[in-house]
Amino acid sequence: MAMKVILTQDVPSLGKHGEVVNVSEGYARNYLFPRGLAIAADKGAMKNVQLRQKQEAMRAEKAAQEARQIADVLRGKTVTVKAHVGKGTTKLFGAVTAQHIADSIAQQYHVKVDKRKIGLLEPIKSLGEYEVTLHLHHDVNLTLKVEVVPQEASA
Repeated sequence: MAMKVILTQDVPSLGKHGEVVNVSEGYARNYLFPRGLAIAADKGAMKNVQLRQKQEAMRAEKAAQEARQIADVLRGKTVTVKAHVGKGTTKLFGAVTAQHIADSIAQQYHVKVDKRKIGLLEPIKSLGEYEVTLHLHHDVNLTLKVEVVPQEASA
């Protein structure tokens, strides 16, 4: 006889956390329940699962909407990053990292972008223009121009 259970953890070859699956009563009673891998899918538990799924969908939609708004602000723009350079050369002292780019975006366009969403393959080590991909959301990507310019020496 089969019964419905709600998984409380990922179970290989059965399902992921929060999924409702059909399993045999013996498997549920002797393996899943004692190990805390699942709970019985009664009315109250099913209502909680539906509520949690609804909240997760709303959270995902909000994140996608925020990503689209950031992309609209930054589309077609160039971010200027100032860096220290050696005299008479284009080589930087140090490098421009994703954190520097994120800070420049926040300063110039008043938009917060997480440095982990900036697709910088390796740090920038010389002056010039570069193209960087922003992975704002799983379906929102944007190519942004980054211009590295020399920082004025303070007197």
